[in-house]
Amino acid sequence: MQQPIILVARPLPQAMIDALSQFGAVSVVDPSTTLTDKGDILVTTPLDPVDAGLIDRLPASIGLIANIGVGIDHIDLAAARQRGIAVSNTPVVTEDTADMAMTLLLASCRRLGVSERHLRNDDWASGVSQLGQRVHGKTLGIIGFGAIGQAVARRARGFDMTILYHGPNRKPDTEAQLGAHYCASLEQLLAEADIVSLNCDLNAGTRHLINADTLAKMKPNAVLINTGRGPLIDEAALVEALQNGQLGAVGLDVYEFEPRVSPELMQFDRVTLSPHIGSATQECRGDMARRVCLNIAQFVQQGAPLDGCN
Repeated sequence: MQQPIILVARPLPQAMIDALSQFGAVSVVDPSTTLTDKGDILVTTPLDPVDAGLIDRLPASIGLIANIGVGIDHIDLAAARQRGIAVSNTPVVTEDTADMAMTLLLASCRRLGVSERHLRNDDWASGVSQLGQRVHGKTLGIIGFGAIGQAVARRARGFDMTILYHGPNRKPDTEAQLGAHYCASLEQLLAEADIVSLNCDLNAGTRHLINADTLAKMKPNAVLINTGRGPLIDEAALVEALQNGQLGAVGLDVYEFEPRVSPELMQFDRVTLSPHIGSATQECRGDMARRVCLNIAQFVQQGAPLDGCN
């Protein structure tokens, strides 16, 4: 392929534009409203929905949708496949996302967010009155035991936690390495875990995995952490559970309707919120930029990206 035309679905940092420019001409477009009739590669982020309708409107010359991020649930893979468009991601966020899961776990259990808010409001007494939960020695249930789930388990071992996991496939070798225990059913994990961490992919089978029924199966004082994808949780059911006094704490980095966050979630002191910053470290964002460039380079040179998803 000669130098490709690269369409970028939103403004990116200049350093990223400069890196992409080494492969071809770069144009920032809004795919939802304006599409040129020329282009070979579309660069997206998880905030850019790429549904079947948009894919139908893409230039006929588009051969690759290069996503900056590991999650690709915002891209209609079947529609892309039907048009012969490759899709790639940047699976280099494992350690940083696992760090974020542990950050939320600790902050939620120890009520760090509400304590800090009281302190910033010059209310020392209310801050020191916050009693959280001990983390050391608790039972952690990890839903989704891929790279990120396993990285969370490695961190949890430092807190002498009992590690349970649930997923579509049992992983005996990994169990032995991490001292993890497989739960064949989600219900078993929810019933036994003091803390539940969501680290699975979003698909038709996992959407609203945490709902009114599954929330009711958790321990009354359980802690729920989500650094996976927002729609893994039915937020309306979560709000109702919190209103009914269920759950000891919740830590969320992702949301069902992000970037909009349910206002009701902000009313609870036992809910810790962050704005989808699991990969937001200088090192990780640099790795992601390099990885999307590697995907583009291999696509240009060999016709297929390094991290193909479809």
